[in-house]
Amino acid sequence: MLPKPSAPSGSGRDPYAAFRIHAYRAYTVGWFISTLGVRIQSVAIAWEMYQRTGDALSLGLVGLVQALPTMLFAIPSGYLADRYNRGRIVLLSLVLMIATSSGLAVLSYRHGSVGLMYFLLFLDASAAIVGRPARVALLPQIIPADVFPNAVMWNTSMMQFTSVVGPAIGGFIVAWNVTAAYIIAAATSMVYFLMVVGLRVPTPALSLATKPMEAVSAGIHFVWNTRIILTMISLDMFAVLLGGAVYLLPIFATNILNVGASGFGWLRAAPAVGALIVGISMVYMPPIQRAGRTLLLTVAGFGVATIVFGLSNSFWLSFFMLALTGGFDNVSMVIRQTLVQNLTPDEMRGRVSAVEAIFIGASNELGGLESGLVAHWFGPVISAVSGGIGTIIVVISAAMMSPELRQYGPLVPELEEIETPLPQVNSSAPVGASDD
Repeated sequence: MLPKPSAPSGSGRDPYAAFRIHAYRAYTVGWFISTLGVRIQSVAIAWEMYQRTGDALSLGLVGLVQALPTMLFAIPSGYLADRYNRGRIVLLSLVLMIATSSGLAVLSYRHGSVGLMYFLLFLDASAAIVGRPARVALLPQIIPADVFPNAVMWNTSMMQFTSVVGPAIGGFIVAWNVTAAYIIAAATSMVYFLMVVGLRVPTPALSLATKPMEAVSAGIHFVWNTRIILTMISLDMFAVLLGGAVYLLPIFATNILNVGASGFGWLRAAPAVGALIVGISMVYMPPIQRAGRTLLLTVAGFGVATIVFGLSNSFWLSFFMLALTGGFDNVSMVIRQTLVQNLTPDEMRGRVSAVEAIFIGASNELGGLESGLVAHWFGPVISAVSGGIGTIIVVISAAMMSPELRQYGPLVPELEEIETPLPQVNSSAPVGASDD
């Protein structure tokens, strides 16, 4: 039987409930700025690799080297997030990301080895995945459970806002100086470090008697036994794996739409434009009442929009279709993140987040590899269209095989009481301190 999610006693009535908590504001400002830098760097690396190699496969390799760390390190990182102080782990990952972005800047400036740039990109993705489970599991500790759904909606909206501003700015920066994009990414990670270091985070309650291998595998067993979580993240994984047309945008911008670097930046921003509009709207709208059906329909809409994008020769139609993919993806993300966090005990959130990262995070990058390979052999149009068709087939399969998901009701049902409040973060003490 599934555990019941906590009631959104405050978030349903107050659109700004999460922002009224000081620790959340401090944490989110740093994360927002850092994510902006990550978006700028992603535009730079895609553009630079394609310009230096002229091969669609190089874009697929970018996806591969960013996916490998997720598959290799996500599960151990989840264990670390549930065993050690989550704030310290986030700080460590940020230090490593500062170093790798700085290294990419040096190689870009000196026109260094492409192979070495791939290696640094691998290290950068490794640093990010080491910190991801801790960062995701840290959020419910910063805010009360009843405000958590509101925070998820704001976080997804802010993430999409960085996806609008980051690629748009990144396109102009790349047209001016590619190296500057990597320098900006390092600087924004430093800002996040300075914001997080001021928070006091309790260490998770994972028993020292728990054998490491049992503790590591517990997250996998939990996801496997909680079938609605397994179905949701599997649906998202296959949909994103097949619908990775965004990785082909340098080709569409250069060879099909003929819009150059600045147009490429706007195309990269288009999904986030749609996601931002939808995300802000969701904050003010009533909670989703038929979450399962909504999830299936939005993923199917993502596939349809991807097909139209692949067939388009118009910049504005392509921009609009990409915006639709972002809007649909944002709804599915809010549903999935809210349910996964609410259905997972706090002491397991790091490990469950790690399993989710393998499904979702790796599929994002492997989707780039799949799109790059298909584009390399059959062309970018066939790659995008076939990916959209595959996404629709995945949705139909999930709907047929999972009646529980089809029939899932309200996203945040009202309950009588919140039985166990989450431990809260003290923003007046350093993040290195623990409550051991």
